[in-house]
Formats: sequence, C-alpha cells, structure tokens
Amino acid sequence: MITRTDRSILGSWWWTVDRLTLAALLTLMVVGGLLSMAASPSVASQMNLDSFYFVRRHMSLIPLATAIMLVVSLLQPLQVRRLGVVVFALAVIGMILTLVIGDEIKGAKRWLNLPGFNMQPSEFVKPALIIVTAWMFVAYRKIQGFPGHLFAVAALLSVLVILALQPDFGMIVIISAVWFIQLFLAGLPFLWVLVGGVAALLAGTSAYYIFPHVAKRIDRFLDPTSGDRFGDRYQINQSLEAFSSGGALGVGPGEGVVKQHIPDVHSDFVFAVAGEEFGLVVCLLLLGIYAFIVFRVIVRVLKANNLFILLASTGLVAQFGLQAIINIASSIRLLPTKGMTLPLMSYGGSSLLATAVGMGMLLSLTRRDYTQVQGRS
Repeated sequence: MITRTDRSILGSWWWTVDRLTLAALLTLMVVGGLLSMAASPSVASQMNLDSFYFVRRHMSLIPLATAIMLVVSLLQPLQVRRLGVVVFALAVIGMILTLVIGDEIKGAKRWLNLPGFNMQPSEFVKPALIIVTAWMFVAYRKIQGFPGHLFAVAALLSVLVILALQPDFGMIVIISAVWFIQLFLAGLPFLWVLVGGVAALLAGTSAYYIFPHVAKRIDRFLDPTSGDRFGDRYQINQSLEAFSSGGALGVGPGEGVVKQHIPDVHSDFVFAVAGEEFGLVVCLLLLGIYAFIVFRVIVRVLKANNLFILLASTGLVAQFGLQAIINIASSIRLLPTKGMTLPLMSYGGSSLLATAVGMGMLLSLTRRDYTQVQGRS
C-alpha cells in the first residue's frame, strides 16, 4: 500500500491524481478492446486478412497506450509544456512529410508508412497544439511586449494549412473549435473572438465549394436518397438499423450483423456495434462516462489558480468531448460523417496513442497539490 506520507514520485502521483477520471479512461479502453473483438473480424475478412488481424493490433496497442498515459501523468506542468512543444514540432514535420511521401487512402494523404505501423501525425498535433496555445496565451498575458497571441495564431494557421492540403476537414473543425475556446477563456479582446467566428463561418462555407469530398458528404447528409453501396449514406442507414435492432438490451455479444455490412464499422461506426449488441442501456452508460470525464475535469480546473492549467486542461477535455460528440452524432445521423474515431474506443493506432498522450497531460495538469492532500491526513 502507498501511504499518504510517501514522498516518492509514485506516492505523490497516487494521492494527487484524479483516480476517478483515470478509472473512467481505463474503462473506455477496456470497452474499446471488447468492441474491437466484436467489430474487427468482419472488416478483416472483407479485406482478405486474417480474421483477428485488427484485433491483435488493437490489443497490442492498449498496454502501450495505458503506459504512455500513466507515464505522462507523472509529469509536472512545466514538463507537460515542454513535451507539448516537442510533440508539436515533430507532428508538424510529420504532417509535412505526409504531403511528400505519405500514403494516399480514400483520396487523402494523412498517413506515414512506418515499419509495421501507419502513423497519422495530425492525431498527435491535436493535444500538442492545445498545450502550445495555452503557453502562448499565458506568456502574452504575463510577459509585457511578448507577442504570444500572434505565435498562437501562427501555430494554428500553420496546422490548418497543412490539414487543408491533406485534406482533413473534420480535423480542421475540431482543432479550430478548441482553439477558439481557449481564446475565449484567455480573456483576449472580444474583437478577436468575433473576427475568428466570422472567419470560421467563411472558411466553412468556402470548404463546401473548394473541397469536393466535403460537398459530397454534406449533400449525402441532406439528401436521404443519395449514397452508393459503400457510401456515407449507406453506412448511416446501416448504423441506424443497428440501433433499432439492438433495442434496450441488445442482441447479445457477437450476435450483431451490422458489422458485416459497414466498411468502417471498427473505426467510425464502432458505436453502432455497441448499440446493436449491447443495447441502449450500455450506450447511455458509455455516454455517461464521456460526460463524467468532461464535467469532472471542468470542476477540478475551476479550482486551479493557474491560467496555463485552466487553458490547457479545458482545451484537452474539450477536444476529447467534441470528438466523441461528433463521432456519436454522425452514427445516428445528427451530423454528416467526418471519418473521426471515437476516443479510446475506435480502432486506430495513431488515434489511441495520441489520445493517451493528451489524457496523460490532462491527468497531470489536474493533479491536486500534494501538500494539501498530506495536510488532511
């Protein structure tokens, strides 16, 4: 047992980390592993691969993701900031390389083919940009004459330009939304927020006319009769049918049939598998876990007398929650499909590992001061 008087790194971590949030995150990982076993074999068979090809890959990454999350959660805020800068620099370099030597999949160049692993650098830029943005906004407020806000804008624009070239409009939406949340919380002039909102509206409208795949997905979302055998509309229809057949308690583990008809069921539509095989009750519980993590973090950071922790933690949990909302809303036809994974549950090595880095940072930043904990013992 680790006593409250244990002043080691592990002892300090154990009594200051938010163990309820940690337990919720680990629960999502475990459920994600179960859903991978349910959804992945049919996808592998359709691709003429071994039935457990994706299952083995996902299961092998869960221990690594868990270790990354726990190790990062041991860091101090200054170390988290330094890690964010390093990851941001490496991720941007990786994103640039995808445009030159990256593999093109479904019309997008987002992946680097590494030995035994396809990496998507843009997944890692999400938590890193949040940390860099928080640091720059704080520096702007605290260091007279330091143009931190301009550096934050430059960092955002550099990422958005590369994402537009890949292209990855869904990632642009998530990153921009979180950045503006941080901008608002940083207390910068309201004119900035207003200009940013108008720019986002114009960018979204322009994307419809500039990027054919964006217009295609929106048109399919608005027109229920469109969509081919493996198109977005077809997948959404199958997803809705899965929720309908699952009912309140589901048809039972392994008994679902939707996974045999949706090409991206192990990634973009994994929530449909949960709906069919485990039912409405389990889906609501999963939604409750995501909501619990978001609100739990918000409550903790409101007590922090540190602007960097406020901006960074809020950004990290906002990105986590928004991505979950978009994925789930897409699977029940509340939003157009965006090819976005469900955090910690969908198949995807880059997504799982990058989320682990972000959640490790979040656990680190939301730790209580150790002397306060010891003082109550």
